[in-house]
Amino acid sequence: MPQVRTRFAPSPTGYLHLGGLRTAAYAYLYARKRQGVFILRIEDTDQEREVPGAEEQLRRSLKLAGLTYDEGPDVGGDFGPYVQSLRKDIYAPYAWELVEKGAAYPCFCAKERLDQSRAEAERNGLTFKYDRRCLSIPKDEARRRVESGEKYVIRQHIPLTGFASFDDAQYGHIEVDVSQLDDMVLMKADGFPTYNFANVIDDHSMGITHILRGTEFLSSTPKYNLLYEAFGWEKPVYIHLPLVMADATRKLSKRHGDPSFEDLLGEGYLPEAVINYIALLGWNPGDEREFFTLKELEQAFTLEGLSKSPSMFDKNKLTWMNGEYIRKLPFERYFELAMPWLERTLPGGGRDPKRLAELLHGRTEVFNRIPGMAAFLSDMPEYDLSLYTHKKMKSDPAVAADSLAFAQPILRGVDDWTEAALHDALMPAIAQSGRKNGQVLWPLRVAISGLMSTPGGATEIAYLLGKDETLSRVTAALERLSAHNKPD
Repeated sequence: MPQVRTRFAPSPTGYLHLGGLRTAAYAYLYARKRQGVFILRIEDTDQEREVPGAEEQLRRSLKLAGLTYDEGPDVGGDFGPYVQSLRKDIYAPYAWELVEKGAAYPCFCAKERLDQSRAEAERNGLTFKYDRRCLSIPKDEARRRVESGEKYVIRQHIPLTGFASFDDAQYGHIEVDVSQLDDMVLMKADGFPTYNFANVIDDHSMGITHILRGTEFLSSTPKYNLLYEAFGWEKPVYIHLPLVMADATRKLSKRHGDPSFEDLLGEGYLPEAVINYIALLGWNPGDEREFFTLKELEQAFTLEGLSKSPSMFDKNKLTWMNGEYIRKLPFERYFELAMPWLERTLPGGGRDPKRLAELLHGRTEVFNRIPGMAAFLSDMPEYDLSLYTHKKMKSDPAVAADSLAFAQPILRGVDDWTEAALHDALMPAIAQSGRKNGQVLWPLRVAISGLMSTPGGATEIAYLLGKDETLSRVTAALERLSAHNKPD
């Protein structure tokens, strides 16, 4: 068996969307599983749609995802260049070889004529097909017209009868009546190949053995195979992948506001969590496992585990998985990643950013939620006095007022404002007073946080706030409760 060679061949027309990331991941995993070669090729034949900086972003995204390519634009290889615009001179000789074989022909039809024919077909509810006006032009005459500088394209000559077929590792044997196929353009008037033609030439020239791509390319594959047959080349193995859907009616799309890979990283998702989740959209390991490192995916991935049905992207499921990954991070790594987010809310990350991070570590699902979880430390939120009511803690606004009045002088008397000192001052006093811990600590935590749920309890929050801010918030809470509890 020849060495497996797979490729990911994006167009630099935008950011790497999640469907593209999954295609890249599967091509990478299949190559690694078979000790093969994974290639990055940039398909930039559509120069008008190219987005500045997109190629660099695509390369960066793959590296952030851990999908290291063995050959590509910035790493080289024996089959370069790996950017199609740099291979421009390669394609025309292949196109003219097809012309000589009768499998292609020059077409001199004006764009205006073709646009008119296309519009007429649409008005009649028909699919536009080129009428082959230029097919009958003798080769010698066509050559003379080309050499004289007349504008032209080169079209594929599709047979009039018969079937074009291919075997797909996912979907089996597929046949298409050639009468349904159009004589597609291979070389454009600007001298660039079309995506479809360059794709075939480059896959063959680079020795690609297995092509993993989305099902949207199923309809084009018969035309690709006619080209392989015309050249007398061995065909690659096709593995078409089901779509990744945003919902039941549409696939993921940046146009509709769906996130790209780097959007998710910018929100605070970990790349390893995204790759783990994306790998499971359309592939099943054959058991109940959900968590895989990239190395484990390389060992576990098989074509047999691929699904034929579209998969639904569920951001809630990704968020859950990301939270599991974050909780498994070593604390120092978590703190390193969390600190920029803490600084968005608290200057310098607060009074003790490391302690705050310790309290947040187990509660963080996505890093961009950290500012919201820590915001109460910088700005006391508005809250309803009903928060003081808690049956289990035997607390209500009246109990809360009494408890805060009890705790206030104790807090005022603490000079060494540490968690340990606060605990050692409050707990014995609560016990001596005959109160329950929750009767004091619950109202105190509400009074200084304004929240039902916080990272840490009353003493941790008080420590992070500092003495002056804690006492200020307790005083404000007592004033509100006094006004609320006053008889009408």
